[in-house]
Amino acid sequence: MTTQPSRRSLLKAAVTVGAGAAVLPALPAAASSAAALKHPGLLHTQADFNRMRAQVNAGAQPWKAGWDKLVANGRSKSTWKPRPVETVVRGGTGANHVQLAIDVAAAYQNALRWKVSGEQAHGDAARDTLNAWSAALKAVTGNADRFLAAGIQGWQLANVGEIMRGYPGFDLDRFKKMMLTVFYPLNDQFLKGHNDACITNYWANWDLCAMASILAIGVLCDDQAKVDQAVEYFKHGKGNGAIMNAVPFLHPGGLGQWQESGRDQGHASLGIGLMGVLCEMAWNQGIDLYGYADNRFMKGAQYVAKYNLGETVPFTTYKWGTGQNCAPREQTEVSAAGRGANDPIWAVLYNHYGVRRGLAVPYLEAYSKRLAPEGGGGDYGGAKYDHLGFGTLTFTRATAAGAGGGGLLPTGVSRTFESVNYPKAYIQAAGAAGRIGATALTLRIVPGLSDAKGYSFVDSEGRYLRHKDFLVRFDTNDGTALFKRDATFHARQGTADGSVRLESANYPGRFIRHRDNLLRLDKAEDTTLFRTDSSFRPAT
Repeated sequence: MTTQPSRRSLLKAAVTVGAGAAVLPALPAAASSAAALKHPGLLHTQADFNRMRAQVNAGAQPWKAGWDKLVANGRSKSTWKPRPVETVVRGGTGANHVQLAIDVAAAYQNALRWKVSGEQAHGDAARDTLNAWSAALKAVTGNADRFLAAGIQGWQLANVGEIMRGYPGFDLDRFKKMMLTVFYPLNDQFLKGHNDACITNYWANWDLCAMASILAIGVLCDDQAKVDQAVEYFKHGKGNGAIMNAVPFLHPGGLGQWQESGRDQGHASLGIGLMGVLCEMAWNQGIDLYGYADNRFMKGAQYVAKYNLGETVPFTTYKWGTGQNCAPREQTEVSAAGRGANDPIWAVLYNHYGVRRGLAVPYLEAYSKRLAPEGGGGDYGGAKYDHLGFGTLTFTRATAAGAGGGGLLPTGVSRTFESVNYPKAYIQAAGAAGRIGATALTLRIVPGLSDAKGYSFVDSEGRYLRHKDFLVRFDTNDGTALFKRDATFHARQGTADGSVRLESANYPGRFIRHRDNLLRLDKAEDTTLFRTDSSFRPAT
């Protein structure tokens, strides 16, 4: 097979700046679609754990408050003793599924405490709980609710197993076998057959927990086909959990009606939480479901958050079929049942859309702040274990209050700006043209010329970083209002911790990014390539 040269390979060439030549370091080849799955790569990556540990050790808020919430939960104690059974039953006579749910919460919480504090006793507690269940569990059964147990506890267990991968004494192979033989078959059966019912009979949550479990098991077991199965169903599935059915109607103001909003708010919030889990796990594998279909999930989450914060939302009559014969039913108004539910699901959503992406999501932000610090299993009622929780600790990303799009940059200091996806390649100037190269250009960060809440960047010759004809340049300030606008940028969270993306003040939605070595002002795209091309890490 003949491979076409990537534009990225051009970055290996020498870049001439003035009279000298700066040779860029060799860069990694473009990622293949068949690239190996990343570990740990479900809800939390190693970079996430590093951030949690550093912030907690520094006593920084709100991470410390999130940590204290975790430590105060009785299920996070290292003395936890699991109670495994051979058969888990959900629904009908002999239901005992809460026993599994509580042990999963305990395993997760101890795994978190080990990863953040390094205390072996907590790692041992998480390991022993997982080992006990993988040695005992043979089946999940009951009435139709068995599919919920297999989905919800399936994705949760897989996440704990992913965290504990490589821990001394953890029987990962036996654990994988349990996930593949006990949980996955029920997840797969539900998505393909829907318990022999009409395709719209089951609410979005049923599909969503099955999808989340399949994706999590796929990553845990290095099974790309299962990851693909979950992603494909999210995008094109026929059931209510697929994104176009979960958010069936769009309304003005960036709101998307959630499929269960006419049912009750407890189940609507559960669906938002499950889709958030699915999207975050996919994101950590380089798959953007958050942004799919023009951020459709964001619009659904904003809708549910807004209504549960006490505000009004529009509602379009929702019609569907039930039972085996698709008997028609409809809802004509949003349901107030369970309104104002406090579930630990909002931190992950705000920190993606509001912080990572720098989008305006006022209702996600308000709910995230309302619940902070988020707790976890057992903190919201004796039987509520649908969410692993503790999002304030695990998902909060570094943003400080202040100017410039969240205070992501200081002013009055000088920094270099290194490309996130091409380390050792920095913002520099080739004459007046902005580009990236191996020789770092030091830029002084000052309040924005046209907006003090933004930033402007000045080189040692007094030239400002600005855009002109959608190319980035270094020019002397001519004092015009246009120049001041062209030279002002707002900082948004980048793809890596401590990195930023620079959005034009006068062309919102356009960001500085590198392409073919040159710096350009390009319209934002919901792709991993664009996000990494437009992320730069400031350094002294």
